[in-house]
Amino acid sequence: MLKLIRIECLKTFSKWRTYIGFIALGVLLPLIMLGLKWSGIENFYEWAVRYLKINFIFVGTLFNGYSVSNFIMNSLWVHVPFLISLVAGDVVAGEGAAGTFRIYLTRPVTRAQVMGAKFAGTAIYTFSLIVFMGVVSVGLGLILFGGGDLLVVEKGILIIPAREVLWRFILAYGLAFWVMGVVASVAFLLSTLVNNSIGPIIGTMAILSVFLMISNIPIELFRTIRPYLFTTYFDVWQRAFSDPIPWGEMGRSVLYLGIYILGCFGVSMVIFHRKDILT
Repeated sequence: MLKLIRIECLKTFSKWRTYIGFIALGVLLPLIMLGLKWSGIENFYEWAVRYLKINFIFVGTLFNGYSVSNFIMNSLWVHVPFLISLVAGDVVAGEGAAGTFRIYLTRPVTRAQVMGAKFAGTAIYTFSLIVFMGVVSVGLGLILFGGGDLLVVEKGILIIPAREVLWRFILAYGLAFWVMGVVASVAFLLSTLVNNSIGPIIGTMAILSVFLMISNIPIELFRTIRPYLFTTYFDVWQRAFSDPIPWGEMGRSVLYLGIYILGCFGVSMVIFHRKDILT
């Protein structure tokens, strides 16, 4: 099984589309930070605290590498699922389009092992992209702006001491990986249905868009539906910056997201097991 996973990782990371997400984040994150460093730091700081200045007096600045990283994490998180689905939607469909399954499945391995290895490879790619985003965001932020306390404004004002910020970011990105794991699982599931990766990519983004609208539009009819949508728990990573951290609520969100991941993988296994390989 480990050999199969290694083969799937080699196939995944040998395709140019795998690196689109890394290149996009590797270019965009430094551009944002350098833009703030050289020209927009004062304007950004004024915009960030404009409402707080009505009731509070600030001495010094709360703008540092951690606050920039937190801002970027909140701003880009709706775009990362597309980068995940680019690869996850091609894992199975790409093999079908290339016509390699008929040879691949003649090897002495089961279809369940093949799907397990492909799913593990997808998870490794997702983890790699999230780690890359976290290292570049936090690391470059600390280099350019330095460290310090983190100001969090959400239903109140919270200042997280500098000694706690780093491990909270690690927790937040760990939860973010779990969230993006659901996106990867949905794209993986759709990838087993077709032999063209365009469909799973578009389908994943369409499902995500519809679910996000239902989760956020304040309509009474949607209130009973929201607990069953994975997008309802997409903001679980933000709980890492709460005080105290709501471990119970966080655990329930992780559990619900885990059910989606296992459910999508289980359905993918059933579909692929019954699938006629004609190409």
